Amino acid sequence: MLFAPVLYGRNQPITTIPFERVGSYIVIKVRINSSNSLRLILDSGVRNTIITELLSDDSAKLNLFEKKQLQGLGQGKTLNAGVSQSNEIQLNKKLTLKNKTILLLNEDVFNLSNQTGTKINGLLGYDFLSDYIVEIDYQKAKIRFYKPENFNVPKDFGVMPMIIEKQKMYIFLSVLETVSERRTIKMLIDTGAELNAWFQTLTNDAINIPGKSIPGRIGQGLSGEINGFYARVPQICIANFCVKDPVVAFPDSSAIAKIMLNSDRDGTIGSQLLSRFNLIIDPFEKKFYFKPNQSFRKPFTYNIAGIEIMLTSEHSSQVEVINVWKNSPAEIAGVKIGDIIQEVNSIKTNSISLSELRYYFERPSRYDLMLIVFRNSEIKEFKIKMEEKI
Repeated sequence: MLFAPVLYGRNQPITTIPFERVGSYIVIKVRINSSNSLRLILDSGVRNTIITELLSDDSAKLNLFEKKQLQGLGQGKTLNAGVSQSNEIQLNKKLTLKNKTILLLNEDVFNLSNQTGTKINGLLGYDFLSDYIVEIDYQKAKIRFYKPENFNVPKDFGVMPMIIEKQKMYIFLSVLETVSERRTIKMLIDTGAELNAWFQTLTNDAINIPGKSIPGRIGQGLSGEINGFYARVPQICIANFCVKDPVVAFPDSSAIAKIMLNSDRDGTIGSQLLSRFNLIIDPFEKKFYFKPNQSFRKPFTYNIAGIEIMLTSEHSSQVEVINVWKNSPAEIAGVKIGDIIQEVNSIKTNSISLSELRYYFERPSRYDLMLIVFRNSEIKEFKIKMEEKI
């Protein structure tokens, strides 16, 4: 599929709202039915807004008139959620999204606040993007809303056709599977998946897992944990814009079997790859516009150490190890689940954010990563090899 530059002028947006980057997540402040300010992650991989957690100082007036079972990625049980219809999502004084369905989870399976180190109340789904043409400017951390009848595409954006099925958006990517074999595949656009891309492993024509791969935890789905493998593929292209040697994931077939049933999609393109572009989503003409930003050529990293972390509680600055990947450098060094990390390379963890701490686990180095942890009333020190394996 060829890159098609669009060279028109630019009209004024209805409104512009700022967002906060938390890792590669887009976090937006909204009010729901005149609630206090809630912080939600923009997640185009889900259909409707989902409230995952309301803290003690939060309020949201939701008229829950029925219950619904949710099925997503993962190997666990289905989730129960209350359903509320005809809600208003206020972005600012200029723009309110009306008649929106909102789901309230009975159980907070994501633990987003502790996972990110900042308050997160839930997810803004596809219907946040469905009423207007929406521009996501990752570079300036702003979202702009335009009316479709007088929208002009900014200069130098590429354009691709977009498929919208059951309130989900898909585009076709070109993947260089080997040095000589290229595939065109159908991918879900998921701003809430904090990875570059994952590929399904269920069908005979699925992309093969490269020989040089490592096992690891891919994420948390609505139905449980998702494990699988990480590897690099030679190239992924959005039209003519190609990235080299991206790190991608291959979920275990059991984690994706139910959600992939009767689906022809090949996988998901996530926020880490999407954030290398500025995007415009036009749900009316079903077009996906894109332009590389300053992050486009950044090297692709992954969790070399194999350590996953979160805060121990909402009001704590203590960082707990919640998972250690099998056969990872951290496991070999002796790090265990439940360890409380005190220092990394002589830097105290209460002086840096979780995103900054994770950066140390992803940075390849010929020098060992020095980790000091608190375990069973004892201080322990570990040296972790930080050589890339994929």
